[in-house]
Amino acid sequence: MNWWRYCANRGSEWPRDWRKCNPVTHPRVISLLPSATEIVAALGFVECLVGRSHECDFPPTVKELPICSSTKIPTHRSSYEIDERVKEIVAEGLSVYRVDVDRLRQLQPDLILTQTQCAVCAVTPRDLEKALCSWIGARPAILSLEPNNLRDVWNDVAQVGDALGVPHRADELIIAFTQRLVAIRGNAARAQSRPTVAAIEWLGPLMAGGNWMPELIEIAGGRSLFAKAGEHSPWLDWEKLMDADPEVILLLPCGFKIPQTIADLGLLTQNPTWPKLRAARRGQVYLIDGHHFFNRPGPRLVESAEIMAEILHPDRFAFGHHGRGWIALDDAAQWPQQSSASKQQQSIH
Repeated sequence: MNWWRYCANRGSEWPRDWRKCNPVTHPRVISLLPSATEIVAALGFVECLVGRSHECDFPPTVKELPICSSTKIPTHRSSYEIDERVKEIVAEGLSVYRVDVDRLRQLQPDLILTQTQCAVCAVTPRDLEKALCSWIGARPAILSLEPNNLRDVWNDVAQVGDALGVPHRADELIIAFTQRLVAIRGNAARAQSRPTVAAIEWLGPLMAGGNWMPELIEIAGGRSLFAKAGEHSPWLDWEKLMDADPEVILLLPCGFKIPQTIADLGLLTQNPTWPKLRAARRGQVYLIDGHHFFNRPGPRLVESAEIMAEILHPDRFAFGHHGRGWIALDDAAQWPQQSSASKQQQSIH
């Protein structure tokens, strides 16, 4: 069975036992990065996870694991309030995250997964080194991932596969993911148009989606504005957005689920220039679950490309993500009711 297709369609978790984790031959793993947790699960080693970060929530079974980190950021505030607090913490030379070193010791990990791509997105090796400075006995190995583009993401899958002793399984996953993206690209290439796309990764102040985001847009049959593949997400001012006047605007704030994005919409829609944008006038503004897709450089970037393809070329793609992974801005007011109805229909079928 193509389990990745099943999970994409059903919104379920990855299978727990592709290969049952043997604690004698495989390491005890703590993942402090949501995408790394998903990679471990996709490789079939979710049973080897003994701890997680406060943000790791997929597959759902990992929520039962002990939490080994916390954030100093008020995550349920507005975009501007979050941005201001992050800048204050960074200006003081402090980390945005706390690592629970006592819990790390209790869990006795052999391997800890973290990242160096973004200091404000997840726990970094620097945070870990401070936490482990007083560690007594054999210290756990630390594998730091640094994805900046899709090639890096697949390289991370390979690195985690090597660390778990299943490089062949990692190769299989990479091939499967790549094949799905190639199929999307091929279908999108036959579309009559390639709309210009502004992927907005933060609403206040504005930030365009960089790193792997431009690649996903290109694969799905669009033309990315403002950011370059493999480069960090750039800040964006209103004048530049107005001058480019994108045909499609995607709102996928980092770490935000759709309800939180809806709550922040006023930062855009109350700007007097918003109605002048072509995408706003034509109903081509979309809200995407950035928390679970796009912002996580792991297996579900493939689903992210599917979402992008559904939005840009609805006549060519229908993967079933609408109402769960994305909605149109015009439907935002009725979204909770529509989402519930959609789920009921899926359960009936």
